[in-house]
Amino acid sequence: MGGLTDSCALQVNQGNMPGIQSTFLAMDTEEGVEVVWNELLFTDKKAFKAHEEKIKTMFEQLVLVDHPNIVKLHKYWLDVKDSKARVIFITEYVSSGSLKQFLKKTKKNHKAMNARAWKRWCTQILSALSFLHSCEPPIIHGNLTSDTIFIQHNGLIKIGSVWHRVFANALPDDLRSPIRIEREELRNLHFFPPEYGQKADGTAVDIFSFGMCALEMAVLEIQTNGDTRVSEEAIMRARHSLDDPNMREFILSCLTLNPDKRPTANSLLFHRVLFEVHSLKLLAAHCFINNQYLMPENVVEEKIKELDLNMVMAEIRREGRPGAQWRYSEVSFLELDKFLEDVRNGIYPLMNFAVSRPHALPRALSQPPEDPQKAKTPTPEPFDVETRKVVQMQCNMELNEDKTQWHLTLLLILEDKLHRQLSYDLLPTDNSKDLATELVHYGFIHEDDCEKLANFLENAFHKHRSPPL
Repeated sequence: MGGLTDSCALQVNQGNMPGIQSTFLAMDTEEGVEVVWNELLFTDKKAFKAHEEKIKTMFEQLVLVDHPNIVKLHKYWLDVKDSKARVIFITEYVSSGSLKQFLKKTKKNHKAMNARAWKRWCTQILSALSFLHSCEPPIIHGNLTSDTIFIQHNGLIKIGSVWHRVFANALPDDLRSPIRIEREELRNLHFFPPEYGQKADGTAVDIFSFGMCALEMAVLEIQTNGDTRVSEEAIMRARHSLDDPNMREFILSCLTLNPDKRPTANSLLFHRVLFEVHSLKLLAAHCFINNQYLMPENVVEEKIKELDLNMVMAEIRREGRPGAQWRYSEVSFLELDKFLEDVRNGIYPLMNFAVSRPHALPRALSQPPEDPQKAKTPTPEPFDVETRKVVQMQCNMELNEDKTQWHLTLLLILEDKLHRQLSYDLLPTDNSKDLATELVHYGFIHEDDCEKLANFLENAFHKHRSPPL
């Protein structure tokens, strides 16, 4: 993130964040995008200073939590003056508004939600919850309502306020005064299960909240009859209004009062009301995006130029009757570009294709930081581990002036848009695997990218006729 400027000092509501006293729309002048400026105020400066390092560590690791369906926390800083202190943190801005606002607008023109849109939204929300709950230990959202879910114009769902439960659990008792109780709004009480707030509550809390969101999305609005709080009768009426038995069973399983009997987010993705065999088109799109670092930036545009539009792309042959043919001229390449962009943004997640590996939770969220005095050691400190993944790789190889040695220039684009350029004079003994391993050791790339980079470099080496390797 670059320099930030106020954007007309416009106050915004981005996630109904308990404890956040001020949220303003701001402009990141370096990236040219709007972001949200959040302020968390502490009146007890002495107590704040005593826990300053813990707060800093917590925010540093929260920045690492990244998922296409979760509102991103970009950066933070502390501001300590006189008798007060505040934490300022910058989050992604979702301009289209909350799910609740969208449902109210939709209800004016429709009696029910489109089933396809409902399935797509549920899948995206569950994709985010499955990501959070598969961390070790799990991250509990703890404040999931239709006010903390946002929807963009392209149909992309974003969950805000993810860090609320982390705030509440990580801050010491003497600093929790600015964290207001998230259930103080009566209109949102129905989103929280009976066990909420008890020491034993867990990820099932989020499943109940999701079930209530899914119900509200299906019926567009749970009527309150003018009351501030949504009554049990109103919820029952909404349940009985569901025509699809699979949808009703899906939602009721989430709203089971016994938390032990509620399904997990990952298992819900395999429920018959949501699960479908992914099309080859979607699988190919994910494969393309996951390996895009191996391709030039404008590969789709260049490939389209090379195509003979009259060439047959696919054919079905039938005995005794005419077959069917599809030519490249029948494909809308503009639609293809949009589809790839939607997949890249997270609108069509592949979470119900295979069980994902557990995500390692950042250290500060999983365990208290180690005492610096105890951590002292005479051995050299290790290099910082790179936690960001590489999304695109480019390289260039040129011979030096006397044509005796190759010079390698490597450009790595990380998932937070950071560009990292590395230069190296290749030695005759160098090979691609050792070079990639060395970049992991020195903290230039994530260890998961080691094999990909080694293969990428190997291909680059083979493109040159006689590299001195």
